[in-house]
Amino acid sequence: MPLRIPRTPLYRGAVSIVRTLRGAGHEAYLVGGCVRDLLRGVPPKDYDVATSATPDQVQRLFPKTVPVGAQFGVILVLLGEAQYEVATFRTDEGYADGRHPDRVVFSTAQEDARRRDFTINGLFWDPVKRTVLDFVEGQADLTRRCLRAIGDPARRFEEDKLRILRAVRFAATLGFEIEPQTWAAVRAHARAIEVVSHERIRDELVKLFTGLSRSRGLDLLDESGLLAILLPEVAATKGVQQPPEFHPEGDVYVHTRMLLDLLKAPTPTLAIAALLHDVGKPPTFQIRERIRFDGHDRVGAQMAQAICLRLRFSNEQTEQIVSAVGNHMRFKDVQRMRVSTLKRMLRQPNFSEELALHRADCLASHGQLDNWKFLRRKLKEFSAPQALKPVPLVTGRDLLALGYPEGPVIGQILRLVEEQQLEGTITTQGEALAVVQREFPRAGGVVA
Repeated sequence: MPLRIPRTPLYRGAVSIVRTLRGAGHEAYLVGGCVRDLLRGVPPKDYDVATSATPDQVQRLFPKTVPVGAQFGVILVLLGEAQYEVATFRTDEGYADGRHPDRVVFSTAQEDARRRDFTINGLFWDPVKRTVLDFVEGQADLTRRCLRAIGDPARRFEEDKLRILRAVRFAATLGFEIEPQTWAAVRAHARAIEVVSHERIRDELVKLFTGLSRSRGLDLLDESGLLAILLPEVAATKGVQQPPEFHPEGDVYVHTRMLLDLLKAPTPTLAIAALLHDVGKPPTFQIRERIRFDGHDRVGAQMAQAICLRLRFSNEQTEQIVSAVGNHMRFKDVQRMRVSTLKRMLRQPNFSEELALHRADCLASHGQLDNWKFLRRKLKEFSAPQALKPVPLVTGRDLLALGYPEGPVIGQILRLVEEQQLEGTITTQGEALAVVQREFPRAGGVVA
């Protein structure tokens, strides 16, 4: 397969590591995902190097290194701001924890290729001779757009259970078909994913739902059995019917998969919020005069909180995801909101993500973007400095100086003043103080 050489500092740094190792008498090649991407014409995000040099020899050759996995033959080499994993050729023996080898034996490039996960990730690139070393027929599978485990799929998945989920992620994000024996092994071993750490699972799910073909990724999770194991709350949306006048597209699962593909380059928090935005519908489903999901946004936010905790999202990410899920129904009321309420909504720190979710939510259902367009106009209208967060006309210190007591009343007054500022009914401190005296009169030094 032809290979387009990227003229980037990151690539040149990787080549310099290979040359340094070669100059010291060792074999060295670029390996793994970076070779796969180079052959696909996609600029790699990072580069890994495989070598016959031992970890000790690698550390002696480079001035800045970190022994991130020396026991597995992996050394991190630092060149300027870039970092590269340099791993010794090895074979692995025993996987008691279902993730890491119990013991490694340093070996050859060919043996190293055969212990890797999928054929498309088992390729080596010699940047000096500009040739590909292919011991596993990875180039043929790249051409066929086929994801195939190296050797016995069941054995590969028994060695490292995360590979079960990675198979789905690679197939979806690369647009490849999973080879039948590999797919059968994914389905047969799906339950084994439970031994993998929640953090590792979270990272794979984020890569899956921020990549390409997100709806296909969701379908593969479902068809493999992984969805019911990892995200039973999402699996429960299958078959949950919706009122056709608002959701002609079908059930909640169909709506969610459509919405995922309508997002434009989503961040991790937006992608996961989109995935979870309607998980509150199954437990709130009821039929009165029509199908209803009363309070599904509130219930969904609680469920999203539990899911984020389970998957070990950071506190900040959890807060953003839960906010987006809990707020997604507020958008139907924006044209009826008071100006102050609307401005407070617009100034929320993750409002842009919530607005993007609303747009996709509409397009994946009734198709009406009136509220989205209204909010876009309001964002322009309120784009002036301090339009959404004006400089306070009155402070807590001012109120204390006027004799108001410390306590909740101070916060109530400040919120009232800000609300009037946002509404545009007051613009000066004098006007603000007049509102305060009117709404919070003081009788004998006590707020009446």
